[in-house]
Amino acid sequence: MRWLKGLILAIILLAVLLVGILFAVNNQQALPLNLIWVELPAASLSFWLLASLACGVLLGMLAMSGVYLRLRTLLTRAQRHNQQQRKELDRLRIQEMKELP
Repeated sequence: MRWLKGLILAIILLAVLLVGILFAVNNQQALPLNLIWVELPAASLSFWLLASLACGVLLGMLAMSGVYLRLRTLLTRAQRHNQQQRKELDRLRIQEMKELP
């Protein structure tokens, strides 16, 4: 079953790579990018689109890092509280067994 998952993943990655190559080949027109305050040098359209995708992914990861850290902190706190509750439950069970004749 594990090899099937690997095979499917390899096929998907190969398809994505093929689409990416076709995208880059079909978008070779060189054009400068004007960002209002600065004009970037001419490069292929596929380069600018992939660069904007990469910037968007990085900015999205940066924006979500605060949420991730907050949730990770809450999870750690909940796990610690759960562990304390388990210790107290075990202590009460042992105490109850000692009280039985």
